[in-house]
Amino acid sequence: RILDEDHYGLEGIKERIIEFLAVRQLRQQLARRGGYAKSESQGQILCFIGPPGVGKTSLGRSIANALGRKFARISLGGVHDEAEIRGHRRTYVGALPGRIIQSMKTVGVRNPVFLLDEIDKLSAEYRGDPSAALLEVLDPEQNSSFTDHYLEIPYDLSEVFFICTGNVKYDIPRVLADRMDIIDLPGYMLEEKINIGSRHLLPKVLTEHGLTPEQVKIPQTVMQHIVMDYTREAGVRNLERQLAMICRKAARRIIEKPDMHLRLTLHSLEQYLGARRYTLTPESQKTQVGVAMGLAVTENGGILLPVEVATMVGKGELMVTGQLGDIMRESAAAALSYIRSRADALNIDPNFQDSTDLHIHLPENAIPKDGPSAGITIATALISAITGRPIRENLAMTGEITLRGRVLAIGGLKEKVLAAQQANIHNLLIPVENKKDIAEIPVKIQRQMHFTFVDTMDQVIEAALLDEPLADAESEKQNEPPEKMFPEPRPLHKDERIVGSPGQHVRHPDEPAYEPFENDPSSLIIPPANHITPDSFPHIRADDSTKP
Repeated sequence: RILDEDHYGLEGIKERIIEFLAVRQLRQQLARRGGYAKSESQGQILCFIGPPGVGKTSLGRSIANALGRKFARISLGGVHDEAEIRGHRRTYVGALPGRIIQSMKTVGVRNPVFLLDEIDKLSAEYRGDPSAALLEVLDPEQNSSFTDHYLEIPYDLSEVFFICTGNVKYDIPRVLADRMDIIDLPGYMLEEKINIGSRHLLPKVLTEHGLTPEQVKIPQTVMQHIVMDYTREAGVRNLERQLAMICRKAARRIIEKPDMHLRLTLHSLEQYLGARRYTLTPESQKTQVGVAMGLAVTENGGILLPVEVATMVGKGELMVTGQLGDIMRESAAAALSYIRSRADALNIDPNFQDSTDLHIHLPENAIPKDGPSAGITIATALISAITGRPIRENLAMTGEITLRGRVLAIGGLKEKVLAAQQANIHNLLIPVENKKDIAEIPVKIQRQMHFTFVDTMDQVIEAALLDEPLADAESEKQNEPPEKMFPEPRPLHKDERIVGSPGQHVRHPDEPAYEPFENDPSSLIIPPANHITPDSFPHIRADDSTKP
């Protein structure tokens, strides 16, 4: 009940937590009856892994509330000194106990819920390895006699309920990960974010800004547009910032007009949050040659990963750009070797590379990219660029490729599917070996998506590439220059004359035009001399006027 009150969704995660707590309680009861040794009754350590903003730390607080225990938390991000955990010896100047003992002193009990935050951010250097010191804290066989260098006496930590959190499980030291029960927290779906924003974040933000729900109302439809147009994250941290921005501006208006009640609408949303920051990528919604849409997983959840390939007259060079890691560069090399080995079957000149340079680029150069799951995406984009066959619209793919053209399994399927769903892409190519992972995806999302399970690159080509090249008109349309934002200047009216500063807008009063902005001198309308009246220049004071 407490978990449901504090967190929306995460049903599978809540079940895992309840099961873990039930087993822990039964083991402790059996230990009190003599069935287990005291240290054996503790079991493994709970560890939450997931992107920022999905509720890892707040889950720890909820567990403490559910168990009726006090809550302690320390952040391990950037800790690189063993003394931070075990403390300094008293012979040193300014010596202090370690963070564990200091936190135990603060809570004042022997059995708190103790959260070790960002455990994947530990780093080792010449002053010792803090992960080795944590081993004595987390290992049930050792923590009953934890020794702090400052105290120099054993301290019993066996009654402490330790919970760890992190963003990437592979960055957790192996010796610690072996002693943990790791629970993956995926990113939230769109519906979950909308409900979290309306039920949890909005009341919290309103209270923080001194507002009441009667003064500021945000309907579900508006909340949906805030999530889709102003946030791009797996969690809800940035959503909370956007709601706080709305509340700040609403608070100012309510102070000026105390009787005001604000109900946000789609038309007024930009007044509070500015222009939309994120829109659906148009490149993913149309048929193109040499551009394939891949899927990837980062610390912030799943993302779209477009792959662009260009062919040029040259000497067979292969250029790979986009700040790619070694694994992804090897995937590109494997994809090209597969294409060359299957040139006849793909209707490609076996010697095409003798006179052609290939350039593979993954946009957003500032973001490092690595991993093998873009293999079939790179291969598909290469084949499309070389043969001129366009790639189907509204399609994304993920999978590792081998030299023989096999498609291997990948990780993070749920996060990738959520990223495609949020981008309004409903057709996905998935490795056959990942078919078992579809069960982890919510049924509501499964019904919106069309999965094509592929085992070989031939199946990928059949599903992704069109047989006919793009029409000439469509190809020319892609190369057209962008539309002009401003119209060409027109000739002056016979009664007009250019006055004022250079670049000042001048037009005849009878000419239809954009309405001038209020109090904006640059949009001043200058009528001809025979049309001048006292109201012709509302922005100029009477003492500034001059005689004709």
